[in-house]
Amino acid sequence: MIKYQQTKSLVISLLDQGAIDKPAVLLLHGWPDDATTWTEIMPILENSGFRVIAPWLRGFGKTNFLNEDISKSGNAGIIAFDMIQLLDSLEIRQFFIVGHDWGANVGEAIAIGWPERVLKIAFISSPPRFGEIPVPNFKHAQLQWYHWFMATKVGAIEIRKDPISFARIMWDNWAPAGWYTEEIFRKVSESWRNPDFVDVTLHSYRSRWGEAEPDDQSRLLEEKIKSTHNLSLPALYIQGEKDGVNPPYVSENLYKKFSGYFKRIVLPGIGHFPSREAPAFLGEYLIDFFSDRSREME
Repeated sequence: MIKYQQTKSLVISLLDQGAIDKPAVLLLHGWPDDATTWTEIMPILENSGFRVIAPWLRGFGKTNFLNEDISKSGNAGIIAFDMIQLLDSLEIRQFFIVGHDWGANVGEAIAIGWPERVLKIAFISSPPRFGEIPVPNFKHAQLQWYHWFMATKVGAIEIRKDPISFARIMWDNWAPAGWYTEEIFRKVSESWRNPDFVDVTLHSYRSRWGEAEPDDQSRLLEEKIKSTHNLSLPALYIQGEKDGVNPPYVSENLYKKFSGYFKRIVLPGIGHFPSREAPAFLGEYLIDFFSDRSREME
């Protein structure tokens, strides 16, 4: 059942399962997706003794701004502030993070801004971007065409006309054919009818490449993210072998960014959406990681 929690800037819609005295896991969805990407993961974690919290990020679903004066920005740093305010309102001090796509970058922002609160972090399908973001090589830039399309005025105009069709292209190209049904896409796409979805989306991609400034509230955090070159907290990276936007070669050297425990897992035959394509496998890997069984198995 969807719950609602008010913060300083938002009314956040979320899924919240498990006993409140259990270790908390914050599940952060990506773009274009929504919190239901965790529907099959949540009971796996809950049954293993965790409280699981999956919010709809700003601009998605029924997560709404409190007033029109709040900037409809979407950089990772400002969404990290949203999540900290959410956890504060739920009286959760320390927690685990699982972030997919956008959620992975929001997760790293939280870990850098509030390191004492994050116990472990799992990145799904999108490598962390802390440090200066390198311009992708031509091969990867071709896969990220939508970044550059959104950076243009004419591209933004076309996206505003039909954001659902624009998002569907990603679902069709980022994972092997047949991974989703029309009914699933229809239900998830309802989250993209949020009136702020396009503004948040455009700002997210424009700001990461310097085509827009980050939200003022998060400026210092964004600077800290850029100046960070190494993380020591335990980290797990999971991605699909058939990821159509971040192929495995993109994350081959990711271990160099971590001085503590780090493990990278590539799922055979899976695309960009492991939480929907292979939830049972993903859930077991997460349980192993959070319970330290992953180290015992090595």
